[in-house]
Amino acid sequence: MLRVLSTAAGTAPDAAPADPPLEPEPPSSTTPTPTLLETFRRLDARPQGLTEGQAEERLARVGENRVPDARDPSWARLFTRSARDPFTAVLLFLGLVSAAVHAWGTASVILLLVLVSCVLRASGEHRADRSTAALRHLVATTVTVQRRLDEDTAPATREIPVEELVPGDVVRLGPGDLIPADVRLLRSAGLTVHQAALTGESAPVRKSAESDTADTEAAEADTAGTGVFEHPHLCFQGTSVAAGSATAVVTATGAGTRFAAAHRRTGKPTATTFERSVQGVSWILIRFALLTPPLVLMANAALRGRGLETLPFAVAVAVGLTPEMLPVLVTTCLARGAARLARTHDVIVRRLPALHDIGAMDVLCVDKTGTLTQDRPVVDRALDAEGHDDPEVLRWAAAAAWWSLQLADLPAPDALDEALLTAADEDALMSYDGVTALPFDPARRLATVVVRTPGRLGTHTLITKGAAEAVLERCALTDDERSRLRALAEAQAADGLRVLAVATAERPAGTRPHERGLTFRGLVTLRDELAPTAAEALAGLAARGVTVKVLTGDHPGTAARACRDLGIPVTGVLTADRLDTLTDPELTELASRTTVFARCTPDHKTRITRALQTGGHTVGFLGDGVNDLPALRTADVGLAPRDAAGVTRDNADLVLAGKDLTAIGHAVAAGRHAGGNIASYLRITLSSNLGNVIAMLSAGLLLPFLPMLPAQVLVQNLCFDAAQLAFAYDRPAPSALRRPTVLDPRTLLRFIVGFGALNAVADLATFGVLAFALRGPGDDEALFHSGWFTENLLTQAVVMVLLSLGVRGTRDRRAGPVTWSAAALAATGLFLPMSPPGAHLGLSPLPGVYYGLLAAVLALYAVGLMAARARHDRRPAVAQPVD
Repeated sequence: MLRVLSTAAGTAPDAAPADPPLEPEPPSSTTPTPTLLETFRRLDARPQGLTEGQAEERLARVGENRVPDARDPSWARLFTRSARDPFTAVLLFLGLVSAAVHAWGTASVILLLVLVSCVLRASGEHRADRSTAALRHLVATTVTVQRRLDEDTAPATREIPVEELVPGDVVRLGPGDLIPADVRLLRSAGLTVHQAALTGESAPVRKSAESDTADTEAAEADTAGTGVFEHPHLCFQGTSVAAGSATAVVTATGAGTRFAAAHRRTGKPTATTFERSVQGVSWILIRFALLTPPLVLMANAALRGRGLETLPFAVAVAVGLTPEMLPVLVTTCLARGAARLARTHDVIVRRLPALHDIGAMDVLCVDKTGTLTQDRPVVDRALDAEGHDDPEVLRWAAAAAWWSLQLADLPAPDALDEALLTAADEDALMSYDGVTALPFDPARRLATVVVRTPGRLGTHTLITKGAAEAVLERCALTDDERSRLRALAEAQAADGLRVLAVATAERPAGTRPHERGLTFRGLVTLRDELAPTAAEALAGLAARGVTVKVLTGDHPGTAARACRDLGIPVTGVLTADRLDTLTDPELTELASRTTVFARCTPDHKTRITRALQTGGHTVGFLGDGVNDLPALRTADVGLAPRDAAGVTRDNADLVLAGKDLTAIGHAVAAGRHAGGNIASYLRITLSSNLGNVIAMLSAGLLLPFLPMLPAQVLVQNLCFDAAQLAFAYDRPAPSALRRPTVLDPRTLLRFIVGFGALNAVADLATFGVLAFALRGPGDDEALFHSGWFTENLLTQAVVMVLLSLGVRGTRDRRAGPVTWSAAALAATGLFLPMSPPGAHLGLSPLPGVYYGLLAAVLALYAVGLMAARARHDRRPAVAQPVD
């Protein structure tokens, strides 16, 4: 309902300045705080809110309420940024070296490679930015604003995107909301605000619309530089509401906010797990590429007496070693995966590298309530005094719940009573006639009703239910019996169940309820209702190598019981009091083998997340409350449901349609799909490139002429680069989705060295074939160049097909984009030497005998490649992204 704001500090004036400042400055620690009336005058605003016309005019003048750096970059800026990529920089350097020695053909082809790479990458990132911007509208932060149609109409509240907020707007804030701009409070109720983003304080700060003179004077006298944030009636963009509610007027938006000023002073965000891995791989390759030209020059000078005339060839070989399409392929893989997740599973990827990180995730931290279980209990069993099933006990308990609801004027049953009523037979409940009720009292920990005893006039039955200890104290039992029943209740509680004890007594009608000397009837145990899809989703995550850790504020037994019911192996339970006694190294060692962390505070969740990361795990954290924010930011991948608190959702890397682990399983599969394709590209490209480089360097030292002209090397590399873009559209083998995809530079280096050496052997075998087929390689350089050009493209096509399909490729998968792209690459290698463009490159048609011998070499190479792959697959590895 609409509530018109009262003007506690006075009524806004009828006349206002004609041209108010566009971005009013909040008071500093050295200037007097303006009164509320002065604030409204400066903003040309009223407590009832702006009119729609005023808001539109100010939005046009002030601009959208965005942090300036948050705007998506233009295509031109993306192109410029692409040129600063390390691989692109290396290519430009090599191109300049070629131009310096007047190798214009080599320089031209290198420039073409750079141009193609930058255009493709900029275009891919531009499409990804547009897709992400469109997806952001599904989870865009909105704010409740109070506006009027015109000066004569009453104000009304509605939701608008925060970007449309302007100075002078009146907004309403609630728990979990982000403060959308710099505001001055008009009204508040129990308001506390998290200001850590601006001040670093971890504890919430009390805020109040009523300006406390002492607080204001202390803030104005502050000399530490944070005085403006201590004003109790001011709140700032980038902070969030911890508790309470408020109504406030916007004083500054966009670049004029304190958060924008602080954001401009902050450095670049910390690199993600994926970005660090790619950087590690990149710098290894860059070192190789930069070392290749001087090594080639020195070797040719020492063994062949050649000078700078071999520099273009050395540069071309270095270019061949560089995976210049890596940035393009990474962007394309991640953007396509994010778009597919949003389209098919309603999962929004807010940060593209997070898609790879969730594919690399091997530990997922979740809360219990709302994720593994629903926020309501259900009846598990009804037990008599001997511990045997007895439905009569449930009937007594449900009757007590029903008549408590009816006679005590309760608005609705509590969760336990609702569970009892759901499980009970409705006809059995109607057989009783209630007389009076004493509702549940937290101090006594029990509730009592009195009903007429069926078939016995003048007699009433008293039914008492509640905590086992409280009920047993009121029963007529011996000490031994009481101890035995208490142990029975404790055993059920230790098994993670909630326990209600039930007792009855018959009393003459008209007497006051007396809860003493009761007859113990039995126990009703209740458990948390499991989330419908949790068991299936957890089984899917376990099959993909993701371990689930439960971080909850609940009782450890309750959390452990939920895990067991869902099929999660509970390997350890750690409570907060025990956790507080552990050092960081001890917690790191213990966290990996602990399933349930109970009684956790936000600080505990953050510390556990950090300990798991220290232990070498890639950690995801699913949270929905403001208290989950520290751990969510600490995790490698932060996940939040769409209905999470605004500040939590806006800091998440992935936003889910609901708090459903099934969606996380889909996100993990999409991340491994993208990561598998990226890893396949790197492994196949680099091993093939390394083999070609080794063979070419060896042949260059053995032959009296260069084994291939620089332009031919670069054209061959351009063809291979074009073919490898198919990896962005391929589907990895199903086995690639069963384990985390981690780009480990050391593992990758071992792979490319081993398979690169095998490729070099095949290339050198072709050298022998050429020597035999051409009756001496020195007879015709053009034929030799053509033969090796064809062989290189064919071997690269074979590598693409066999290593992407895996050992069981033809049985596991059908031909896909990589197979068809490899076929096109092979066709280019076969037909280009006999075509007019091939003649311009210095290539010539090959004799028929060569093709027969080449087929034999390729067949042997394929057999060796598959044998090496089978051996590699049998070797245990930490992360094998492709099978």
